[in-house]
Amino acid sequence: MSLQEKWIFADNNAEDRAFAIREALRNAIIDRRLAPGTKLSEAEVGELFDVSRTVVRSALQMLGYEGLVKTERNRGAFVSNPSPEEAVQVFASRRLIEPGIVTAAVEKLTEEHLHLFRQHLREEEQHLRDHGPAARRAEIKASGDFHLLLAKVAGNAILQKFMDELIARSSLVIALYGGTGISRCGHNEHHDILAALEARDAKAASALMLHHIDHIEADLDLRSREGLALKDALGL
Repeated sequence: MSLQEKWIFADNNAEDRAFAIREALRNAIIDRRLAPGTKLSEAEVGELFDVSRTVVRSALQMLGYEGLVKTERNRGAFVSNPSPEEAVQVFASRRLIEPGIVTAAVEKLTEEHLHLFRQHLREEEQHLRDHGPAARRAEIKASGDFHLLLAKVAGNAILQKFMDELIARSSLVIALYGGTGISRCGHNEHHDILAALEARDAKAASALMLHHIDHIEADLDLRSREGLALKDALGL
C-alpha cells in the first residue's frame, strides 16, 4: 500500500475503512495469498490498517456473509477452509439441482433472456482476454453469474435462493483450489449450453450442464498448500 493510498484510507470514515479492509482481505483470499485456515487476528489487522477492532470486526463480518471467513467462538476469525468432502457435496448438490433449472429455463426462455445471456458471454470473453489476479476474480464471478442468470430465468424463487448459496460456495472452492486452465473451456461450455437452450433442447442442455459441472470439479486441486503471513499477503 503506497503512502498516498494510506492518506486516502485515513480520510475515510469507519464504514469506508471497513469496506476497504474487506476488499483487501477478500482479494488476498481469492488470489490464494492467504491460505485456508489462516487466522485473521482483529488486533493484527487493526494494526496493519491503523483502525480500531470495531472497524476490523465489521470487515470480517462482511467476509463471513460471503462465506470467505468463519468465526469460531473463543478462537476468532479464520479464512474459510472447505474440506474436500464439503467441495464434493457442493458439486453433488449442483448436479441434482441445475438440470432441473435448465429444463425450467427452456420453457420460459424469451428473446430478451437470450440477449442477456449473449451480453453476459461477451463480458466473460473480455475477462478471459485480461490478465492478473483481478481478471481471475472477475472470471470466477462471471462464471457463477451465468448459472445464477439461468436460475433467475427458470423463475423458481426457492431454487434461486439455493443457487445463490451453492454458487457462493462453489466460487470459494474454485478460488481456493481451482486450476488455471478451466476458464476457456468453461466459457466454451457456457456457449454450448446457451446454444442448446436457444434450440429449446432441454435434454441436451441438461446433459451439457452435467458435463460442465463435472469438468469444473475435475479441475480442483484439494491438496493443502502453504500461504503467506498476513502482513506479506496484504503487501503491508
